[in-house]
Amino acid sequence: MQITEITAVKPKSDKPVRLAAYCRVSSDSEDQLHSFAAQIRYYSEYERKHPEYALVDIYADEGLTGTDMKKRDEQNRLIRDCKKGKIDRIIVKSVSRFARNTEELLTTLRLLKSIGVSVYFEEQGIETDKLNMEMIVTFPGMAAQQESVSISGNMRWSYQKRMESGDFNCCSPAYGYSLIDGQLVPKDDEMKVVCRIFSLYLQGIGTQNIAKLLNEEGIPRRYSQKKWYASTIKYILTNERYMGDALLQKSFTTETLPFRKVRNEGQLPKYYVENSNPAIVGKDAYKAVQDLMQSRKSGKGCKRKPAPLSGKLRCPECGRVFRRQITNGIAYWLCNGKSAGVTDCRYRRVRQDAVYDTFMTMVYKLKDNREELIGTLIRQIETMQSKTSGIQDKVRQIDKEIADLAAQNLVITRLHTSGILPAAEYTAQTAEIGNRITALRVKRKKKLAEDEDDAWLESLRELSEILEEAEVTVEFDEELFGQIVESITVEDNTKLIFRLIGEIELTEQISEKGWCRRT
Repeated sequence: MQITEITAVKPKSDKPVRLAAYCRVSSDSEDQLHSFAAQIRYYSEYERKHPEYALVDIYADEGLTGTDMKKRDEQNRLIRDCKKGKIDRIIVKSVSRFARNTEELLTTLRLLKSIGVSVYFEEQGIETDKLNMEMIVTFPGMAAQQESVSISGNMRWSYQKRMESGDFNCCSPAYGYSLIDGQLVPKDDEMKVVCRIFSLYLQGIGTQNIAKLLNEEGIPRRYSQKKWYASTIKYILTNERYMGDALLQKSFTTETLPFRKVRNEGQLPKYYVENSNPAIVGKDAYKAVQDLMQSRKSGKGCKRKPAPLSGKLRCPECGRVFRRQITNGIAYWLCNGKSAGVTDCRYRRVRQDAVYDTFMTMVYKLKDNREELIGTLIRQIETMQSKTSGIQDKVRQIDKEIADLAAQNLVITRLHTSGILPAAEYTAQTAEIGNRITALRVKRKKKLAEDEDDAWLESLRELSEILEEAEVTVEFDEELFGQIVESITVEDNTKLIFRLIGEIELTEQISEKGWCRRT
């Protein structure tokens, strides 16, 4: 018996290989900005020197973490274009530029390989279509991951020591402040808004109505966020920074990849620093707001208002809402139709406190997995609604403008260093270039986020933003409940189905102590 090996021969093609370049810088510093510009110029030249390639696009992320791919807008756009069949090959400076998390790196490379897209890492000389990806890529990926863990550990140690000594201020200033040379400085326009929020609340206006008022007046927020929410107002009203103090380490970053920021519920010590920064409101006004919040929470001095669950709980069989029943001092909710004897649906009764606990459990899970669940859905809808290549061309033009400005900045810096350009002129020119680059970044972000103003997409973004800002505790958050819950279906005495804004439905089990068997 003779066995002959038959090897398939790929037909040669005269068409150029469609090439995409991906680059990343890890901070907004001047040196890194020069690096960003250099990378864009480098890959533009690369196409000219290699006629076998046709450059599709240069995908460049700025100032983003290397440990979590989900936060990279440009890398996500690159992968979407690969799935659409626009790209044959990707070129990257090094493995660490592509990802510092080995698990996500391999998952992405497997995906790209499955759709026929190869990746070339210049620094390591790795081509994923020629080498055993699982063996070769893991080693530099693991080294980069270890480097990321080490850097993060050093930063945590530095923050911890500075908190203990009282030298630590903050990394990101609260609304109303700017961070200048490591010190918080009030911003006139935002400071007035903060003072107004405190004043309105002390006049008896609730957080929801304050948010509505600011939205109607078009008062801007930060970081391209469009709307004010009750949770945003509540965060401002309970932030001790505004009376000049600071509670440090309210949250912390986990020690293992992927790094995640979690609320400090006693896992680590907190540090309270008095007079840490200039106050925007007086201590008396701040404390008066906290007292008013507490009195409203306990119901003292307030008119009786409907229970949060009124009109929210529904029967899956007859569709009627549930009504409240007090038995031995405990509040229960049961199907109105069944209790009145007008329907023949199954008996359902749940404890009010169990519904509250179940809601907070669901919120904790949803907030913890917000990016994977809601973020993924938002990106899928954005992909379906994405404009054609017109937006991509505009983004590429903006990238080129940013690169050109960064190159100008580099020349100006060299002229100043060599003594040719006076300090005053150097400062003025670099400030102007910095402002133009900032404006271009905002413009670029808006272009990438453009869609057809779909109501569903907007409500999903609203849900995501509310959850991001929410301070989740074990106590029931009535404001958060009112903001995101449209209805709750009591599937049976042990299961609730929450319908949230954005047409999200989540099922959560009630613990046995929270439901009632009919006796």
